[in-house]
Amino acid sequence: MSMLAGKKGLVVGIANNASIAWGCAKAFHDHGAELAVTYLNDKAKPYVQPLAEALAAPICMKLDVTQPQEQEALFAAIAAKWGKLDFLLHSIAFAPKVDLQGRVVDSSSAGFSQAIDVSCHSLMRLAKSAEPLMVDGGSILTMSYYGAEKVVTHYNLMGPVKAALEASVKYLSSELGARHIRVNALSTGPVKTRAASGLTDFDELMEAAASKAPMHQLVTLEQIGEMAAFLVSDNAKQVTGQTIYVDAGYNVKG
Repeated sequence: MSMLAGKKGLVVGIANNASIAWGCAKAFHDHGAELAVTYLNDKAKPYVQPLAEALAAPICMKLDVTQPQEQEALFAAIAAKWGKLDFLLHSIAFAPKVDLQGRVVDSSSAGFSQAIDVSCHSLMRLAKSAEPLMVDGGSILTMSYYGAEKVVTHYNLMGPVKAALEASVKYLSSELGARHIRVNALSTGPVKTRAASGLTDFDELMEAAASKAPMHQLVTLEQIGEMAAFLVSDNAKQVTGQTIYVDAGYNVKG
């Protein structure tokens, strides 16, 4: 039997077929899960809709996490369709370009607040909506990066934001553990996604990662997806509150 057979999952964060969320969603689907997927706005829909169809996703809905009514509609649709939810993938991050590409000390209060809200607090809001649907327990997984732990040149504002995200994973895992809901972060090596393109000199960051990693290579979407599928499966039912690296070992030498 496939690892995720019979599981119902929500994937938040697919922008196109180069998204980490897409790599995860494809692995979830290949392992037998039925998925609901979201797209950010009408501009993103033409890129996401065909991917949702490839996944045979019965739910494909607009979700801007700064719009509470869209989140309410999404979870109402999931409740009506399935009556439960087994896992949730949170794979979204944002910071205004001027704040992302500048020094942390120069970041604006508004820019930092927006980055924290979209990239971190949205996980808490989604977890709150998912909790009552995880009637048999469940798994919540978010995406981080090594810049949360150590200073990575050009990662800038997203370093403190991802550090807050990883701390949030620990607290959420503690609060939701009694309901058998697990919460983890997957810290991936750099992947050339649309979101990552906003970082200054991202190509140099990728080259440095491949050079320093013990395996001297970058991770692929498929490899990230396989680890994500394991973490949301029952095979990892005793794993919670963790930040797990899938980065060809870069974190041990970074």
